[in-house]
Amino acid sequence: MIKVTRLNGTEYWLNPHIIETVEKTPDTTITLVSGKKLVVKEPPEEVLARITEYRKRLGIGEPVFTLPDVKGTMHTGQEQE
Repeated sequence: MIKVTRLNGTEYWLNPHIIETVEKTPDTTITLVSGKKLVVKEPPEEVLARITEYRKRLGIGEPVFTLPDVKGTMHTGQEQE
């Protein structure tokens, strides 16, 4: 699990395996595979760094990230097309 902070300051623990996209709109919006959206204080780069660290602790390597698309969305590389 990774810790993120809601805009109201509440800390939230999130399973990074269910994250589909992370985008800056201008707040950081995390979209889960269920379609649910979470808005957090951390910039997208920090969220991605926490996911990478989490995966390293599990011993499953670094996630594959692509460059942001035109809307600024950062994809985890695990989305279904």
